[in-house]
Amino acid sequence: MPRSVNAVASRRRRKKVMNLAKGYYGSRSKVYTVAKNTVEKGLQYAYRDRKTKKREFRALWIQRINAGARQHGISYSQLMGKLNAKEIGLNRKVLADLAMNHPDAFKAIVDAATK
Repeated sequence: MPRSVNAVASRRRRKKVMNLAKGYYGSRSKVYTVAKNTVEKGLQYAYRDRKTKKREFRALWIQRINAGARQHGISYSQLMGKLNAKEIGLNRKVLADLAMNHPDAFKAIVDAATK
């Protein structure tokens, strides 16, 4: 009896990898074994960097808040301490946006915290 292989499933599996490798340079998008390695590595980077993205944005927000706060003569840590003491519940994302795009509103928040 001849050997039976599930060609439909294996072709579908290879096709899925090759579709994920579209846009890669050279044999990375043409040769299955090379494409598979590249796609697997890319998925590892994507998983890792979904976590890293959160860290990097928080650091960016803190830098923006600090820059905005220092224009009003107060440091980031002092501002955050006073905001928490006054129970002003604005998160860092909103504070950074206000510091960048709405300096008057940010000044009002700093004034409210330092009173």
